Amino acid sequence: MANWRNTGWGAVVMAVWGMVLVPVVVVGILLAVPVVGRRRAFFGIGPLYARGLGWFCRIPLVLTGWERLPEAVREGRQPVIFMSNHESQLDPPVLIGILPVPAVYIAKKEVKYIPFVGWAAWVAGVIFIDRGDRDRAIKSIQEAAAEIRGGKNVVIFPEGTRSRTGEMLPFKKGGFALALDAGVPIVPMATVGGREVLPPGSMRLRPGRYVVAVGDLVDTAAHPDRESLMLEVRGRIEALMAEARSAA
Repeated sequence: MANWRNTGWGAVVMAVWGMVLVPVVVVGILLAVPVVGRRRAFFGIGPLYARGLGWFCRIPLVLTGWERLPEAVREGRQPVIFMSNHESQLDPPVLIGILPVPAVYIAKKEVKYIPFVGWAAWVAGVIFIDRGDRDRAIKSIQEAAAEIRGGKNVVIFPEGTRSRTGEMLPFKKGGFALALDAGVPIVPMATVGGREVLPPGSMRLRPGRYVVAVGDLVDTAAHPDRESLMLEVRGRIEALMAEARSAA
């Protein structure tokens, strides 16, 4: 039973399973909204996508270091910005599935019009950024900071796009400006295993461990500018990547 997943036929079956799960899970979320509300519908059902994919495709999802965080963060009472390296297309659903507290992404507004994915993003409360012009973009960032201060956890990939090599790309400054504006701590994280499970440019899923390592809080108030904060967070994520590789 375990060996079929390593065949070409097994890869096709696992890919189809992953694609079929998307509309099934999203429809379940939409049907639950009138009953339990948007937030509970998404975070009650949405994580099932990554967990179902992990179960069927033999991709164990492993979270380490969560106990390092203060109780207020672990219980969702202290909003934070989670920042992680980005190696795979599976990183976003895996993080939703593995983080014990609700956390949303920041996405360009065009995402909300993508069938199924956009609908789920809207239900989740994803913060959409209008990049149409500079003034609207600034206003969007200010609104995002207000939502985070109001209690919303956010996940950001500071590289801005996926790494094709496994080595981290240069960081974008926007997420750090947002963290300083919102005045909330940053939780550095590292994901390891995504490139092996779903290699860049491939649709073929492969069995393997997917490890997410969580580090200690980074106090944004302790840093005088974005550059200092970026260096601190990057160093933390690099150390966590090494830790996650040892656990993979």
